Amino acid sequence: MNNPRFNPIRCLFLTSVTTLSLLGSAVVYGEPVTTPPAAIRSTPAKSEALSQEDVQRFSTAITEIKKFYVKDVDNSKLFDDAIRGMLAGLDPHSGFLDADEYQDLRSQTNGEFGGLGIEVTAEGDYIRVVSPIDETPAAKAGIKPGDLIIRINNKPVDGLGLSEAVKEMRGKAGTTVNLTLYRKSEKQPISLKLTREVIKISSVKSKLLENGYGYVRISQFQAPTATKLMDAITALNKESTIPLKGLILDLRNNPGGLLDSAVAVSNLFLDSDRLPKDNKLIVYTKGRIPAAQYSANATRNDATKGIPIIVLINEGSASASEIVAGALQDHKRAIVMGTQSFGKGSVQTVLPLDSTRGLKLTTALYYTPNGRSIQAMGIKPDVIVKPMDVKNTKSHLDISMLKESDLGQHLANGNSLEKQATDLRSEQKSEQQLATDDYQLHEALLLLKGLSVANNQLR
Repeated sequence: MNNPRFNPIRCLFLTSVTTLSLLGSAVVYGEPVTTPPAAIRSTPAKSEALSQEDVQRFSTAITEIKKFYVKDVDNSKLFDDAIRGMLAGLDPHSGFLDADEYQDLRSQTNGEFGGLGIEVTAEGDYIRVVSPIDETPAAKAGIKPGDLIIRINNKPVDGLGLSEAVKEMRGKAGTTVNLTLYRKSEKQPISLKLTREVIKISSVKSKLLENGYGYVRISQFQAPTATKLMDAITALNKESTIPLKGLILDLRNNPGGLLDSAVAVSNLFLDSDRLPKDNKLIVYTKGRIPAAQYSANATRNDATKGIPIIVLINEGSASASEIVAGALQDHKRAIVMGTQSFGKGSVQTVLPLDSTRGLKLTTALYYTPNGRSIQAMGIKPDVIVKPMDVKNTKSHLDISMLKESDLGQHLANGNSLEKQATDLRSEQKSEQQLATDDYQLHEALLLLKGLSVANNQLR
């Protein structure tokens, strides 16, 4: 990895946006930052000097507010609001961190916190849901990526702003918040009452879909995610009675996390010896100043030994998820499947203003190994598969799965193939149930099996 002097940026944020998972926090993922990145401070980009007219106009505005506004306003609030307004005008991910937000940001995130478990961003005058986090109040309530929050505790969000809306939704575990959502597929607004919880997040979950075919879900990119992923792959290999023939990596509704974690996860599936000599990149960033340039390369380390991989993404897959999907797609290490991702391709750096407040400022854009910027574009799947409701009715199962062995008094096969037929029927029932539970995952498994067969035939 290049530019070791600028490593603090790698410890900062690739979350898609503001998170309501922490009480009083602007973001969930990231390591604490106690000092400003020295490389940024020491190599400022060229900028236009403030004109006397601009300074005078700002000063006059403050003076007029102090003199004529209907209520007396504290100077500190005026200046904080002015800074907040400047940052809000830049992009959805830059923002002012007040004393509470900055303190929470400096605290170490350990994967256990209170809140709703929902990732949001500003969209016009409303708040858009990027993704609910698995097994949190937001996910349990059925909140979906793309939902617009239009009311919080019956107060309109219109004109409230992201920061104030976040404050309205914060609270202690056990307390409730009422949300009103707009969803394109519904004719009427959706009203929900959510109870905040102490949330324990496990970033990696895994299971064996069938003998030889593994499934791993990453819900967010935390510091230990790559280690947990390696443990999951090892466990799947032990559980399967045959070596793994394929793996599905599920990044749907994964809003992001640590850049270091995304790099480490990508590296687990890549082997530098199998990559082009002139491009062993996982990701790189570009900003206005030299210190914002960063790149990470793959090493000689493919934990899956080259087996076929399917990566599942959707509109709730953002930032760090897009880094992983983009790297594996560019290097043709995996087939990306699902729907187009969120498109958050920027890196935020936290710059302290004083001992209690700071800025979360967009300082760079990141790019896939082949030079694609994900910003406002997202990752386009190699195979587009939209979610679908598959009915699992008894009559459908009886007709579609009727075989000779279902008939009364059928003749036995007379050899060991009878058991194979029984096993095949069991496998077909499992596939039908998987299609009912998760159509995208079912399609991914079918494609994975096809890739595995093709891979064996080409050897």
